[in-house]
Amino acid sequence: MLGNIVTGCSVMAPAGMLAELSGGLGVTIHAAGLLITFGAIVLCVGSPVTAWLTSRIERRLLLTVTLLVLTLTNAASALAPDYNSLLIIRLVMLAVGVLYTPQAAGTAALIVPVEKRGSTIAYVFLGWSLAAAVGLPLITFIASRYGFRAAYGAIALTGLVSVVMLWWRLPGGLHGAPVDLRTWINLGRNPMIVLLLAITTLQMSGQFVVFTFMGPLLAKLTGASPDAIGIAFALYGICGFIGIMIATRIVDSWGAWKTSVLFTGLLLTGVAGWALSAGAYVLMAASVAVWGLGFASTNSMQQVRLVAAAPPFASASVSLNTSVLYVGQAVGSAIGGLLFAREWLHSAGYVAAAFVAAALAIVIATRPRSSAHAAAAE
Repeated sequence: MLGNIVTGCSVMAPAGMLAELSGGLGVTIHAAGLLITFGAIVLCVGSPVTAWLTSRIERRLLLTVTLLVLTLTNAASALAPDYNSLLIIRLVMLAVGVLYTPQAAGTAALIVPVEKRGSTIAYVFLGWSLAAAVGLPLITFIASRYGFRAAYGAIALTGLVSVVMLWWRLPGGLHGAPVDLRTWINLGRNPMIVLLLAITTLQMSGQFVVFTFMGPLLAKLTGASPDAIGIAFALYGICGFIGIMIATRIVDSWGAWKTSVLFTGLLLTGVAGWALSAGAYVLMAASVAVWGLGFASTNSMQQVRLVAAAPPFASASVSLNTSVLYVGQAVGSAIGGLLFAREWLHSAGYVAAAFVAAALAIVIATRPRSSAHAAAAE
């Protein structure tokens, strides 16, 4: 879970300090946003490839080395002399860092009883909620006062602590099922897995149309200050923390499908509220809070359902989910960048809501039809 905090901060950091990156590196906000877009492309390609290349490596070693690379590359980002150097460092960072979240979920599935798998995976994914709840506001606060280099340095220090903790506490000798070509074929033939991957892609595409440029959008639409933007990020993350804590408590009794419907509905409500209230800071911030309730919990439910749909290949299916998650980030941030560059600021919310509405429709369509089906899907 601590490793997911570092991973989440590493992935999301530019969104919390686009203005500082733009000013410090002498590039436009749109160009600074491409750090997220290009990074997401590396992530979506790297997730299945690295899952295949590393499937036979012992998990404690794999996860610890991955976090160490994230730590070192965040430290290097703090020292990057220009935009191109920072972009190259970020691509290296994420090419390796893509391993962490899916392998952490797969490892969690190995060390707990089946009946606790859902709540445990949701707990591990809590790190992403904390990255948004605590990490992003702190990144915005530090960058607005001390520059983006100080923010990267803070992430590196957090990563160092996490490396030590993980090596100390995670049991050794953990191995998942080896991933080979047959694994991908079997997963591709599973219609439930294909639908779940489509849900993740649509959810993330919609969110990142707005999320990538949330700070500049709030500044342009409402005149929000850096501190007000930081408050919006904090609301997003705190509510994300609350949402995933609720999901962790109810998923074992409700089942992953019902829990997914609830939180995808909240996600749509929040994104639609952003679109409808554009220009009014208080209403937009309230919408971000509702959106936050669903952002991490929906993806954790996706992971729970994928693990349950094919338990022997959990690391492979979750890595595919991570891959399409970053496909969604790339698609959403690219669309959001185009809308922002053309000053179509109000349109972003409506485009985002359309993506999330499509995701909710597919979630509802995957309702288990029988107890046997429920066992497979949940």
